Amino acid sequence: MSIVVENLSHHYKAGTPFEKKVLFDINLEIQDGEFVGLIGPTQSGKTTLAQHFNGLFIPKEGRVLVNGHNLADKATDIVKIRHQVGYVFQNPENQLFKETVGEDIAFAPLNQKCSKEETNRRVRECMSLVGLDYDTFFKRDIFALSGGQKRRAAIAGVLAGYPEVLVLDDPTAGLDPRGREEILEVIGRLHQEKEMTIVFISNTMEDVARMAKRIIVMNEGAIFADGTTRTIFSESERLRQIGLGIPETIDIMQRLAARGLRVPTDTLTVEETIDGITAGLAGKGGDAGWN
Repeated sequence: MSIVVENLSHHYKAGTPFEKKVLFDINLEIQDGEFVGLIGPTQSGKTTLAQHFNGLFIPKEGRVLVNGHNLADKATDIVKIRHQVGYVFQNPENQLFKETVGEDIAFAPLNQKCSKEETNRRVRECMSLVGLDYDTFFKRDIFALSGGQKRRAAIAGVLAGYPEVLVLDDPTAGLDPRGREEILEVIGRLHQEKEMTIVFISNTMEDVARMAKRIIVMNEGAIFADGTTRTIFSESERLRQIGLGIPETIDIMQRLAARGLRVPTDTLTVEETIDGITAGLAGKGGDAGWN
């Protein structure tokens, strides 16, 4: 499933004295099976853009096409689009509204008129996908879950609608290291095993570097950069100019290179960084500036 955005602009409170333009002539395409990181400074427009992907915002200027269907066309079934493009909001545990885990995850398939048998099958499958044991958690009270478990249950609830695209808005925000790792593992598994298209909004550059293959950078309502993850993060000075940081792995390697150690400066993971430092130490010889 592809998402095509053509000349998209968006105003908040259009037609009022408080009107504010927040998106400016956006053009992009997200292809089937991609894992795209969407980053940018606060109020850069990244969440507003993403909420156009499944019709939470209907385009007034420009077009958004989901699998060829124009979201502004009155003939387009927006409810169906929202099942196809699942959206997990910031603090997704706030999306939980039933008493138990099983009831909450069952909401989407029941809303799609699935049979009880099909609904239960989807609940089991999606709980397994996010690492929640069915027998342990199906009847568990929502308020008895940890922060990470709530977030996984919320993701399972979206997955139960069988989306082809999953948009995640800062899904690791506020979690402890263990909860963060659990969520990243779930997202990675969905992409690899289910070949699901992922749009990953995050303010944590380490998570984006680890997960995404392509990055779209937003700034002041426009696309600032669009390219492979390695290419985008190698342009550290451009990112700093708009108030974005870079992953710690790249920052470390750039500092080492500035000291004279011959290391790659575009390492995205801890493993790549360790290998780069090891190789640099083995071959550094008498490089000037390295003590």
